[in-house]
Amino acid sequence: MTAFASGARLRRALVVTAAALLLGAAVPPAARATPEPKAPKEFVALRSVDPTIIQEMRYTTAHNFVGEPVDGYRQPVCILTRPAAEALHRAQVRLLRQGRSLKVYDCYRPQRAVDHFVRWAKDLGDERMKAEFYPLVPKSRLFADGYIAEKSGHSRGSTVDLTVVELPAARTRPYVPGERLVPCHAPREERFPDNSVDMGTGFDCFDTLSHTEDPRVRGAQRANRQLLKGTLAAEGFVNLPEEWWHFTYKPEPFPGTYFDFPVSRRSVAGH
Repeated sequence: MTAFASGARLRRALVVTAAALLLGAAVPPAARATPEPKAPKEFVALRSVDPTIIQEMRYTTAHNFVGEPVDGYRQPVCILTRPAAEALHRAQVRLLRQGRSLKVYDCYRPQRAVDHFVRWAKDLGDERMKAEFYPLVPKSRLFADGYIAEKSGHSRGSTVDLTVVELPAARTRPYVPGERLVPCHAPREERFPDNSVDMGTGFDCFDTLSHTEDPRVRGAQRANRQLLKGTLAAEGFVNLPEEWWHFTYKPEPFPGTYFDFPVSRRSVAGH
């Protein structure tokens, strides 16, 4: 090969390389990255419909059965389909007249969060939050007993986890990772402090005492559960019998769709 031919090949290689670099520089990184999905226009931030409903979005914090913020929860914002949000507003109006308020723990839940729950449940060595959230249930039983599943109605956008708070609402202290945990079915004065009325267990308590109609729950605790259930049922919500806090608005706008856009204000911005 002549020195001329070798030099020509080198020049062509340099030209191709330079062109590739220029092409890459012309496309900004944000444009090359896969954009995050946004919520359909039928979804809204609950605060835009009713700013009086208290929000304590547990999965943006470490105070949940996983023990860390959950995938997909970017900001502590409740997102729901508009019909569900408007129905919650009507229920809130009823409670405000009684000196009470709704408080939501979780609303729309992206599929990536559900996937996080599934990975965690399969890791039998991670039991950092067992003493509070599932003290009597072996972690190996969470799938079989129905506490964890690969799909959640929350991902369809019309399911909400919530409770009732007496007004004026007391302040609640933040959870400190590593602090001593108390069983979620312990007496209210012993459980982690929550400004909810006494429902007999804490939120996300993996125990049969969480069943809405469990006969062992009596007196004021039972009355509080019936207040929540009756108030929401009057506005079209159906309770999951195994969880006193879990309600789905019917009919659902998206009964067969499991969304995966992140929980953030940007997901519903501009609607």
